[in-house]
Amino acid sequence: MLTFEQKQAIIEEFTQLKKKEISLKRMNYHFEESLYEKTIVVEKLHPNGNGFVFIGDLLKYEKEANDKGLVNIRDYSAEALRTIIADAIEYLSEDVDDEPIIEVWVDRNRTKLELVYENRAWNVYHNDNLEEAFGTREAAVEYLREEGFRPVK
Repeated sequence: MLTFEQKQAIIEEFTQLKKKEISLKRMNYHFEESLYEKTIVVEKLHPNGNGFVFIGDLLKYEKEANDKGLVNIRDYSAEALRTIIADAIEYLSEDVDDEPIIEVWVDRNRTKLELVYENRAWNVYHNDNLEEAFGTREAAVEYLREEGFRPVK
């Protein structure tokens, strides 16, 4: 487990975050350029090493996040901490009104599925029905390949 000081040093590598001291010697780190009302990326970093990173509804972290979109970083490695902070900043910087990315996949029976990136998720559709949702393109592609689908070129 990283120490409080090690976590602070990693967090402070992200120069776009601003440190604010709160009660009980804890720290919050704000991303003031957030496109959303939420600006706290690292929340309640405590000298005992406990703390949280806000990732909202990113499916990539759905198993780790609580119902407020926070992930406990107490036992995170340096690499994992850098990754989740970068993901959180990207999440708060991303305008979700972008045009979706659409890929068509087919199987041997010529059944067509669409892999669509929209609203920060990779969704698999059969016709207009959502079949599955994934936090990363890699997970969605793995699922499609396991089910016998290949991309249409």
